[in-house]
Amino acid sequence: MALAKRDEGKKVNSNINVTPMVDVMLVLLIIFMVITPMLNNKVNVDLPKAAAAVVMEDANKEDAVVVAVTRDGKTFLGQDRVTMDDIGTKISAKLENKTDKQVFLRADSRANYGKVMDTIDGIRTAGVSQLGMLTDRQDQ
Repeated sequence: MALAKRDEGKKVNSNINVTPMVDVMLVLLIIFMVITPMLNNKVNVDLPKAAAAVVMEDANKEDAVVVAVTRDGKTFLGQDRVTMDDIGTKISAKLENKTDKQVFLRADSRANYGKVMDTIDGIRTAGVSQLGMLTDRQDQ
């Protein structure tokens, strides 16, 4: 009677199989490529509706200067909160190296009109040549 002996230990494959790792990395890369443009780094503002809205493609650019006025009267330059005293100097610093002095304003539809006008005056003190007021298109 002979003993059955298994020699599996001698046939160990020490090579690393990278195919599953590459598959996982490609799936993660595709997920991040799809999700990254959807990330919204803007202040949440309920824009007013306008029937004759004109599409402003420059407002969606990454280097666009966007000022937002929220419902409670707070003013933001990009993601940073600014005061009315500092808004002119901070906008002029952002526009310093740009050829077109264009700023976009996103004001909440329920914001105080006086706060919005004060913000526009602060933007104008920075030497802005064009001010685009962003709205949503009204469905007809």
